[in-house]
Amino acid sequence: MQYQNTVTRGDWVRLSSGEVQIAMGLVEEQVQVIQALDSTMSDTEVRLLAWSIQNMKVAEQTLFSGLPEGERVVRELGNWIVNQLDHDNQPLTVPDRLISRIRLYSTMIPFLLVADQLEPGQASYGELEKLLRSFLSDDILLIPLKEQEWLILGPVSLIREAQNEDRADEDEESIEDSLASIASGLHDMLASEWLGECHLAVLQPIHPAKDIVSSASQLRETVHLGRTFHVGSNIHLPWLLQLEWLLSAIPELQRQRFVEQALKRTDVFLEPEILSTLETFFALDCNVSETAKKLYIHRNTLLYRLDKLKQETELDVRQFRDAVLVKIVLLLYKVTKRN
Repeated sequence: MQYQNTVTRGDWVRLSSGEVQIAMGLVEEQVQVIQALDSTMSDTEVRLLAWSIQNMKVAEQTLFSGLPEGERVVRELGNWIVNQLDHDNQPLTVPDRLISRIRLYSTMIPFLLVADQLEPGQASYGELEKLLRSFLSDDILLIPLKEQEWLILGPVSLIREAQNEDRADEDEESIEDSLASIASGLHDMLASEWLGECHLAVLQPIHPAKDIVSSASQLRETVHLGRTFHVGSNIHLPWLLQLEWLLSAIPELQRQRFVEQALKRTDVFLEPEILSTLETFFALDCNVSETAKKLYIHRNTLLYRLDKLKQETELDVRQFRDAVLVKIVLLLYKVTKRN
């Protein structure tokens, strides 16, 4: 049995090996199928599964019935994205049944918005969309994922606008700087106008039709890393979290052992003064003068603190090797301390 050009969702075929494939539909004239199934399945079992898949679209339409067409289709898309993420299944393109109803071919900027303080049902799609259109652009897509989680797609023109606003600067603003600026402004607006406490992540521009699932996955991971390693931060940028991404892959027991072995005293990071000094020092590329200015302290006071840290830990953060080690230990210690 072979698929025909008129293949529809739920059509199935048993291969010569005995395995079964069930069609999900056509995407760019290519048949999209679910992963090959157990060859021991009977035809009756296959038909039942195929019938369930065939009726998935009907179930989605029923779930979102009564909603305006624009909201209904983006909720269907969000439902599909969440399903791919939950099953760790990341196809190359969005199904044709969705892509034909939503413009996903233009390059767009993806944001992930996560709210912590909203009660279930409190968030109004219409209100949030109206705020985003007024602050960003009319040309945005708001895609609900979980109850308090939204994927936002904005036009790349936002980057040009952000760069034009900073033309007074001698150095041209990078794309990363522009995205950080956009995210910062968007977060401040949402926190004050509607959501209260919320988290926001942003990526470089993508092609939604083929990258939307992988981008949503990366954005979720970015928010998770930011919240894990930088408590108190609400804007999370993946290009600033490479080290955190690497450290997150280390098993917790090994993290604890590394911290204990690397430090002569592990309680030194409990001192708020030491914590704020080190975080500012690293944020300013280990520049003593700039760090002192940022902390509103005398340069000699800062040097005294760094000398005190050296005495207690035998690590001098003014030396590259020790600075890298302390940065790693600081990130790990903040995580292991909370655990």
